[in-house]
Amino acid sequence: MSDTSFETALGARVDEMVDACTRCGKCVEACPSVAPAGITGASSTDIISGILDVLRGGEGPEASRKWASACMLSGECIKACDYGVNPRFLLAMTNIAMAKRQSELPERRRKALTQFRDESRDVTVLSQLQLDREVLERLGQKSAAAATPAMAPDFVFYTGCNVLKTPHIALLALDIMDALGVTYQVMGGPSHCCGVKQFKGGDVEMAGRMGTNSIEKMSHSKSGQVISWCPSCYVQFTETTIPAIERQSGARPFEMTPFLRFLRERLAQLTPLLREEVRMRIALHRHPGVAGVMDAAAEILQAIPGIELVDLRQPAVGLQSVNLKVLPAFKRELQRNELQAASDAGIDALVAVYHSDHRELCAHERDWPFRILNVLEIVGASMGLSRHDRYKELKLMQDADQIVADCQDLIAQHSLDVATARSVIAKGMLADQPLPLK
Repeated sequence: MSDTSFETALGARVDEMVDACTRCGKCVEACPSVAPAGITGASSTDIISGILDVLRGGEGPEASRKWASACMLSGECIKACDYGVNPRFLLAMTNIAMAKRQSELPERRRKALTQFRDESRDVTVLSQLQLDREVLERLGQKSAAAATPAMAPDFVFYTGCNVLKTPHIALLALDIMDALGVTYQVMGGPSHCCGVKQFKGGDVEMAGRMGTNSIEKMSHSKSGQVISWCPSCYVQFTETTIPAIERQSGARPFEMTPFLRFLRERLAQLTPLLREEVRMRIALHRHPGVAGVMDAAAEILQAIPGIELVDLRQPAVGLQSVNLKVLPAFKRELQRNELQAASDAGIDALVAVYHSDHRELCAHERDWPFRILNVLEIVGASMGLSRHDRYKELKLMQDADQIVADCQDLIAQHSLDVATARSVIAKGMLADQPLPLK
């Protein structure tokens, strides 16, 4: 590792992209955030020129700052660029530059640390309300599971943090890998954080430290590959942390592959395991931010006997549902329109890929004539695998006190404070509802 700091390495990458950018504006023209952000009146060339101005220490025009703040990480800008620039990365660095202008590092660090601690608490409590110690250990949440195995596994499976709130999804991923005969070590949760909270909060040094630490822990598989679940972690690692480390050390620590793309690469091996017919008309809830994942999900679903995949012809934007929070009214409109389209189409289930989508949508199952499922539940059903969706079961109760009472055995087992559990349920589960229930 060279003496170059993480932030210096990031800055050098920004400088190269700024120099390579021709200000053609194609990235702006391709971006689905422009209209809902209310900046269609500004020229695309002026908007991207303003982004470069901010990155060089200026203020940039208001339309450019609005564009950066409204980034949903859809990734359309990356596909639109003909010059090897990653506009999504530049917008992330623009938001950091704006955060640095607004407050000094100590304040930014305190704010990011508070957000990280709150998120860590919510992940821990919500997972413990659903799982006993043994299952939590299988998901890498106990010290024994974090130890380096005696024999290097084929892969490291990196969960990220927030999928642990909906643990049936992560457990199905492990069950499917077991059926495929893949060996793996599970890592994730707050102790293996990607550093995205610190990064977005403008604490680049801490983000680099946390991400580098997690990358070092993950660099021990036979294949030199990490299978990832969380799209936010994937973008943070592959577009920010790993390129910076590569500049510092001269080598990439590993390659990272999203789980659905990993499954599609093994579709010939997976297909014979899809033995059970699943007679359902389903629609796929889509977010295109990680290239190839939605196509992989559709291809896998179509390999399942009995599945009819229905196109609802709704917009697909953003990295995952949580990233649309920068445009809350637009987000609610998208969800409302999709639910109505799903009802009109007479489908049996609206099927999401990512965990944040599932958390936000699952309680709508109460109000609409179709189920809300995760893609791995459909795959698992065809393979004879099932995991109970305890998160949805609890959220459908819509009552924090009732949920606490229903989880009292696990609250006692994990020695959870009841008041803390109730608060996390109220704020971290029931309030995680961008489009209100009927």
